[in-house]
Amino acid sequence: MKILVVDDEALARTRLVRMLGSLGHENAQEAGSADEALERVQQEEFDVVFLDINMPKKSGLELGYELKYLSEDIAIIFQTAYEEHALKAFDIGAVGYLVKPYSTEQLRQTLDRVLKAKQAQPKEYRLLSKYGDAHLLLRPDEIAYVKADLSEVMLRSAKGFSYYAKKISELEKRLEPFGFFRIHRSYLINVNEIKKIETIEQSKLRFSFKSNSDIIESSKDGAKAFRERFGEK
Repeated sequence: MKILVVDDEALARTRLVRMLGSLGHENAQEAGSADEALERVQQEEFDVVFLDINMPKKSGLELGYELKYLSEDIAIIFQTAYEEHALKAFDIGAVGYLVKPYSTEQLRQTLDRVLKAKQAQPKEYRLLSKYGDAHLLLRPDEIAYVKADLSEVMLRSAKGFSYYAKKISELEKRLEPFGFFRIHRSYLINVNEIKKIETIEQSKLRFSFKSNSDIIESSKDGAKAFRERFGEK
């Protein structure tokens, strides 16, 4: 596993890296601040990130949200001297919470849970998106449609639009098992959210939805593909 250790205290980073090495996880990388951690995750893919919660400027909890936004598959393990943040940590999607000082055995058990979690099929798929200064953790069935927006996408839910840091082509593959269909280069729609379909000029299709009053239109090719998939001849 590729591991990143984030802590503003150099001695704490060194201790954890040494413990990881004793468990066979050598070459763990280090970051001394939230900004450095964000830069590393944008440049490289990590399997696991250890986050200290109490850091200056930006807490580990705030950083956890941002890291999950950049890489939803990343496993986050929080470490802190206090137990009071545990509930918030798991709300972010953390797979572990270590209270300092912890033992090598506790560390091993936590990493074993990470491995099992990565090997198991997720029971519920969710997308962590930006919603103004906050975040939304959305299930696919809560999303009516997806709209491309440069290098990311906008997710349309009952709460409005929120941003997700993936291209629409990447999200198309992930959401296909949940009933999403590409009807335009800029749109993925949740077929289960369709309220009404109208045929318009050039045989294109116009869609309305159950959970909002929005109207979107397919491309000509998108309409043809939709008809072929869903049986209209």
